[in-house]
Amino acid sequence: MERTTLEVIAPSVEEALARGLEQLAVPQEMVDVEVLDEGTRGFLGFGARQVRVRLTIKSVDAPDGPRTTSAPESASQPVADSGDPLLDFSAQNARELLAKMKLPARVSAKYGEPDESGDTPILVDIRGDDLSILIGRRAETLNALQYILGLIVSKEAQHWVQVVVDVEGYRARREKQLRQLARRMADQAIRTGKRQILEPMSSAERRIIHLELRGHPDVTSESIGEDPARKVSILLKNK
Repeated sequence: MERTTLEVIAPSVEEALARGLEQLAVPQEMVDVEVLDEGTRGFLGFGARQVRVRLTIKSVDAPDGPRTTSAPESASQPVADSGDPLLDFSAQNARELLAKMKLPARVSAKYGEPDESGDTPILVDIRGDDLSILIGRRAETLNALQYILGLIVSKEAQHWVQVVVDVEGYRARREKQLRQLARRMADQAIRTGKRQILEPMSSAERRIIHLELRGHPDVTSESIGEDPARKVSILLKNK
C-alpha cells in the first residue's frame, strides 16, 4: 500500500512540521518525519535557504483477510458476525487500530445510504468510555483514523471504499450543528445583505453546509481560500 507523503518548505523545521500536520490533519505520532534540507541562514539575510521536510503517514498493515472468530483486547464484549465479510473486516481492523492505541471500545459497522454517484459508504461506529482523545482538535485524530481505515478497507475490496468513522455520535452532533449554523448564517446574510464567511472547515464539513443550502431560495454558498484554511462563503443570489 502506497503511503501518503507531503513535503513542506518553511523557515524552520518546527514550522514545517506544524504546517504539514495541519495539511494532513493528523497528530505527530502518526507520521514519520525526514529533514531533507536543513537550510541556511545566509549572511545578513542574503543567500538564505529555507528548510525542507518530508512527512509520511505511518502505514498500518492489513491482515490477509477478514477475521471475525475472536475478539481483540480492545473489545469489551464478544464480536458479532454481521454476515458481510467487508463489514466484519472493517470493524475488526478498527478494533485492531484501537488496540494499538490502547483504547478499549466497542465497534460496529454497517452500510450507509448511497451518495449521488451511487457509492455506498461503510459506517464504523465506536462506543466506549472517555473516548474524547480519539476525536482530537477539530477531529484531526478521528479523521486520521478514518483515513487509515479507509486505505485498509479499500485495499481489501480492491477498489475505493468510503469509510466514515464516528465516535459516540460526534459526527452526527457536529452535522446537526453545521446545518443549524448554515441556516442561521443564511438568515443573517438575508437580513444584512452582506456576505457571511464561516470559519475554516474540512471538505467534509463544507459539503454539509453546501448541501443544507443547496435548495435555498435566497442564498447560495461557495468555498473560498486555500487548504487548510478553506472556508464557506454564504451570499445572496442574483435575482
